[in-house]
Amino acid sequence: MNALPKNLLLLLLAGFSLIACSKNDDTGTVNQDVAIPGVDSGRPPLSDAVRSQQDVAIGDYPKVELVTSRGRIVIALYNDKAPANVRNFLAYVDSGYYDNTVFHRVVDNLLVQGGAFTPDYRIKTDRGFVRSEAGNGLRNTRGTVAAARRLNDADAAGAQFFINLVDNPQFDFVSTADASTRGYTVFGRVVEGMDVLDEIRGVPTKAREGVSEAVPLQPIILQQARQQD
Repeated sequence: MNALPKNLLLLLLAGFSLIACSKNDDTGTVNQDVAIPGVDSGRPPLSDAVRSQQDVAIGDYPKVELVTSRGRIVIALYNDKAPANVRNFLAYVDSGYYDNTVFHRVVDNLLVQGGAFTPDYRIKTDRGFVRSEAGNGLRNTRGTVAAARRLNDADAAGAQFFINLVDNPQFDFVSTADASTRGYTVFGRVVEGMDVLDEIRGVPTKAREGVSEAVPLQPIILQQARQQD
C-alpha cells in the first residue's frame, strides 16, 4: 500500500482528538475531549522563567490521596485559583465516586486520564458540568492535574480529570475567544507519586470503542480516593 501524501496525513491528524468518553442520556451522547499535542496549539514551549513562576507552594492546600493498583499518588488542590473545580472534584472524592474506577486513557508523553469508568468499562453517571477556570494563571505543566471537558465547550468539566505527564502548553488558556483558545483548567498538582505515574505511562494500551484510543491492556484501578487530614 502506498504511503499517504504528507498533506493528507496532516489533515487527518488535525481532525483527530483524544475522546475521553461518551455518556449516554436522554439528550444523546456527550463527549469530553482533549486535543492531541501540536494540533491547533500555537503555544511555545515553556521557558525556565515561566516554569519558575508556575511553581506554587503547596502550603496548606487540601490534599487528596489516590490509592491505585500501581501505587500511591497525592495531589494538592489549588482551591484559591480554581475554587469551583476543586469543590467539584472534592464532592466526587467525598462521595466515593472515584473508588474502584480506572484510568481509561494512558498516552505516553501526554497524559493519564480517569474518573469515568468502572473496571469493566461501564460509564458512571456524573453530576453535570462546571465552568472553566482555565484563565487562573496555572499552566498545564508536568505533574499538574486538570479538568477534562468537551472539546467544543470550555464550561463542560465533569467528573473526569487528567494528569499531565509532560509540559502541555497546547492545553493552556490563551483567550476567551472560543473553546479552542480557552484551554483546560488546572486545579491541582501531584506532590507525591510521579514515579507511579512514570511507571503507568509506559504500559501497553489498545483502542477500545466507546472508551478511548489508549486503554491499558491490564486495567489500572483507582482503588480509593480520600482527602488527607
